[in-house]
Amino acid sequence: MNQVITTITNSNSFSNLVELLRYRALHQSNQTAFTFLQDEEGLESTLTYQQLDAKARSIAVYLQNISTPGERILLLYPPGLDYIAAFFGCLYAELIAIPLYAPRNNRKMSRIQSIMEDSQAQIALTNNQSLINVQTLLNHAPDLKKLQWLATDKIDENLAEQWESKSVSSVSIAYLQYTSGSTSTPKGVMISHENALCNSAEIAISWTTGPDSILVSWLPHFHDFGQIYGVIQPIYNGFPCIFMSPASFTQKPIRWLKAISDYKATHSGAPNFAYDLCTDKIKLEQRENLDLSSWKVTVNGAEPVRKQTLEKFYQAFAPYGFRWSTFYLGYGLAEATLKVSSAKKNDLPTILTVQADSLAKNLVVEASEDEQFVKTLVGCGSIVSNAKVVIVDTESLTQSPSGQVGEIWVSGPSIAQGYWGRLEETQRTFGAYLTDNGEGPFLRTGDLGFVKDGELFITGRIKDLIVIRGSNHYPQDIELTVEQSHPSLRSGYSAVFSIDESEQERLVIVCEIERSYLRKLDADEVIQAIRKAVSKEHELEVYAVLLLKTASIPKTSSGKIQRQACRTQFLNNQLDVIQEWKDKSNEQLINEGMSLMQRQQTAMQNNLSNIIKLGIQDWLISWIAKERNLEIKEIYPNQSLTYYGFSSLDSMNLLGDLENWLGYSIVPDWLWDSPSIDALANQISQSQNAVSVAKVSS
Repeated sequence: MNQVITTITNSNSFSNLVELLRYRALHQSNQTAFTFLQDEEGLESTLTYQQLDAKARSIAVYLQNISTPGERILLLYPPGLDYIAAFFGCLYAELIAIPLYAPRNNRKMSRIQSIMEDSQAQIALTNNQSLINVQTLLNHAPDLKKLQWLATDKIDENLAEQWESKSVSSVSIAYLQYTSGSTSTPKGVMISHENALCNSAEIAISWTTGPDSILVSWLPHFHDFGQIYGVIQPIYNGFPCIFMSPASFTQKPIRWLKAISDYKATHSGAPNFAYDLCTDKIKLEQRENLDLSSWKVTVNGAEPVRKQTLEKFYQAFAPYGFRWSTFYLGYGLAEATLKVSSAKKNDLPTILTVQADSLAKNLVVEASEDEQFVKTLVGCGSIVSNAKVVIVDTESLTQSPSGQVGEIWVSGPSIAQGYWGRLEETQRTFGAYLTDNGEGPFLRTGDLGFVKDGELFITGRIKDLIVIRGSNHYPQDIELTVEQSHPSLRSGYSAVFSIDESEQERLVIVCEIERSYLRKLDADEVIQAIRKAVSKEHELEVYAVLLLKTASIPKTSSGKIQRQACRTQFLNNQLDVIQEWKDKSNEQLINEGMSLMQRQQTAMQNNLSNIIKLGIQDWLISWIAKERNLEIKEIYPNQSLTYYGFSSLDSMNLLGDLENWLGYSIVPDWLWDSPSIDALANQISQSQNAVSVAKVSS
């Protein structure tokens, strides 16, 4: 379908993203399109539409000389303006862009290598500094050395004059949006120019963007939310976007809200966890000068939306101009380009209380909040106008009656063309038809939900995909990591799933022990090996590990692991457990940590340099213990942060709190590279500003 998309801000029509940016460069040439806020306060860099267009054209000319139309190009950039220019440079050259992230450590290289092999990409683009940094990492991923690496910020911009405009079909693939979370089987969702423009048109209508809008974003550009909302939507409607790195936000969440306040932003959005992070981490004194009254559209999507999160965020920031009516809750997925449903203007968040036992049977029965055994659901808004959603019985593949939960199927012009190079999976996921009337094709989302009064509610997942902090994780990948972590674990006899614990998705691992190890089993050693491996390979914190007796894990008659049955038995304490480990909470953690620091402060006069190190070490131990709900004695100075399940997000969270406590900045790589807590404390204490610790501690 070669549909022409019309923007809501002018009468010009565009059939592809190249025409769209060219139009902006011609009619809004000197207007700032993107402003990147660097981590150092007050520093920013900008691109006008004319500058962006010129950079894209020069990159396109260079690429056209070393490639052929339709080739796949890896984009391995840190957050910044270079990525945006390279993305459009690929489109200008009729190449297929693959947005990824700049590799930072060896653990991430395997995923990039899998995507390179899946897409058959031969060229990788980045900037000069990242190209220098990546050279040492390539020693751990020799296949990536086969790529032709190119630093686009070194390309002569005079090449732009050689670019010639060509007709780009609206149905040609603009980029591959690789599904997140799976290291072994990443799938590239084929997003066409038409897909991106159609979804952008819907965003413009339901999230009310226009020429006068101002967007602030920290969303990663390699994520569908960050790509469509943070990169394409501002160009679609010709308004400025101010953005920062995801790490900049997670390190100091106040930076996000301060940017909204300083730039008088009208639009911004994030996954649900980001609002919790703001509520928990932004101190009262940091909020004093905030003015959030300009914020008109606050998007919450990309992971389950929670009522408690909305209420806590509103209560925390209402005194600074934030309004409850600005919450725009939504649902979407990469296979639909981005958005499937969302609230619209003047739609307040819909909160629905239902009977939990009925919901478990796929029936929607309303209840009052004061009843027992109820579950609170937050509506995800109405379906976008050019899409159709049907709720389908997963057994009969017919449309479910009103009031019943079923799988969410979607059709419309925003639905992607399928998975790159995967015909069978494409047919299975994108080519579904209702058996009673033959209607289709539909996209099978794998999510369960229902529609009530025109609003979509999400209740769970038919698929086993685990979503934690906005990132997807395939259980089979984690299970493989678990089974390889210790020789006592049976291959093919483990299950990984998530549970809702204290308003958060938490990871649970159950695995069988080989019969020959039962008598001589060191259960603590096995559990530690599992936690360490999962943290290292997947950057996930484990909530519970259960070691099971041989031949006790639930399986189908054909030998497949029944993850949902494992989950049910875990919740009902029905698993045949040898030993169980679970996160523990302790109200005395902070007091214990502070008392340790106070004892060190008393001795500071005797040995200042050593005490500085010990003070930092004690602070780190107290912080880790509190964050992981562990006893102080369970934190070992000779262990690294990854041993305790720290992801990149956790590390940046720690970095922000640590810098606030120290009173000065440290190098983020110290957290990732230090082999132990002791080594990290020593490195910080040896820095030129370490004496500030004594002042802070005194």
